[in-house]
Amino acid sequence: MAGATQSQLVEQETSGTDAVAAAAVGVSAILFVLSILALFERITLTDPIAGLPTVTLLGGLLVVLGGTVMGFGVGSRLGYVETDPSTSAGLIASFAAAVPWFVVGGGVASETLGLGAAGGLVAGLLTGGLAFVATALPREDLGSTVPIGALPVLTGLVFLTGTIGPGWIWNLGWEQPASFTAEFVVPTVTLFNALFAGWAAAKAYGGFGARGRHMGAYTLVYLNALSIVAFLFILVAFVVVQGIPGVLTGVQVGAGVGPESTIFGLTFSWPISVPFVMNGVALLNDYQGVLPAIVGTFWLVVGAVLFAVPLGVGAAIFLTEYAERGRFTQIVEIATNGLWSTPSIVFGLFGFAFLVPRFGNQKSLLAGMLTLGFMLLPLVVITSREAMIAVPDEYRDASAALGVSRWQTIRSVVLPAALPGVVTGVILGVGRIAGETAPILLTMAGGTFVPGGQTVDVVGGFQFTATPPFVANPELLQATSALPYQLFALITAGVGLGQNVADPDGFRWATALVLLIVVLSFYAIGIGTRYYFRRQLRHE
Repeated sequence: MAGATQSQLVEQETSGTDAVAAAAVGVSAILFVLSILALFERITLTDPIAGLPTVTLLGGLLVVLGGTVMGFGVGSRLGYVETDPSTSAGLIASFAAAVPWFVVGGGVASETLGLGAAGGLVAGLLTGGLAFVATALPREDLGSTVPIGALPVLTGLVFLTGTIGPGWIWNLGWEQPASFTAEFVVPTVTLFNALFAGWAAAKAYGGFGARGRHMGAYTLVYLNALSIVAFLFILVAFVVVQGIPGVLTGVQVGAGVGPESTIFGLTFSWPISVPFVMNGVALLNDYQGVLPAIVGTFWLVVGAVLFAVPLGVGAAIFLTEYAERGRFTQIVEIATNGLWSTPSIVFGLFGFAFLVPRFGNQKSLLAGMLTLGFMLLPLVVITSREAMIAVPDEYRDASAALGVSRWQTIRSVVLPAALPGVVTGVILGVGRIAGETAPILLTMAGGTFVPGGQTVDVVGGFQFTATPPFVANPELLQATSALPYQLFALITAGVGLGQNVADPDGFRWATALVLLIVVLSFYAIGIGTRYYFRRQLRHE
């Protein structure tokens, strides 16, 4: 009975210590999120959170986090916490502790104590060396927690005492004026402290040893993944918040308030009017819009895809299924990789020098389509080849065993299996070309705004003639606008026309929001297409 009681107590005590370590990991995650929000100015250092200014809350949480990490290590060394530490924290942990302490020691000595650059370097080497030794020599539970836990404690006390507060500025004293402000330093320092202390807390939660190191690595990976996702959402949210007022300027809802449209001979009025996305630019417009740029962007991407995808997939089929692996295919592979890495301005210059003179020596939608098509082509070839190579050879062998020809095997077996990969490559390529500015500037853009606000009518522009080339489309040979170029021109020229662009910043952010929506729409279409083909493969 006594043994059973003792085991139960030990189990309860271990659970409690695990909960403390888990709470420390949670605090590091909270600090990580708060620092990212502050870094992107979603919250300010003086905003109250739970009744406390942000900088005070950050300082308090850092002290709690660092103290908990240090206490866990000391408790493990004294036998109060049941762990399985190694004899040393290792070189990686030692360098991880030495680097921030080198920065802290050098910064304090050179700036706070006024010892200059040489004194700061000596002090940094001294403090960094001490941190390295304090991490490498003791047992892992002390070495992984005390030097690293002391860092957030010191940082938290600096914040709490007001040594670094909302009005703090560090003038670097360079020839060109430059300085670090608290709005940048506080969240950045908090971010790194959260990473280091969270890693140490995760090692403690895992009981040190091999399990603890794995837990620490997982925590760093998760926090980095969280930062990527958070950056994406903050970026999108920032553009949405800034752009929504401009997009909604002049919006009306009701019968007959929208512009008239004709479909299959029937004319009707839209029940909603959003001038920013339904209007062009005209002197008599109450509200100006970007409809010509939206339509131009749409046709630009569609034309590039129609040009690049058949050529790219065809080249990938030849290289993968017909050509022998050798010097030729290696040269093509190197060339496609190099083309995909080529800066977009080079493609723009190619289009300006080679395509524009061949289309009446003037900028045109067709020149822009082909230029972006050449940009997209290498990625289509690369991803299509990889997708076809990934198709198991057993599929080809089974088809050949049934007496099916090579082309029928490619068409009925290889291509359907590779389609999700091909679509993925097209999605990535469209995401790049839809936001390009330099090629559009050199080959297609006719001005910041299209005169009269007219949209290019590619479908209705086709004309059939009795002489070669028998089909003509003057619309493709017109210069038009696109959202990336229009946004660039608005930023550089500060254009303002009409009531809704009296505030140029609002018009720019609204244009950026529409561009973001258009690009994400292409992504959504591509992802839906990929999902459809994957379902078809599963059903088969």
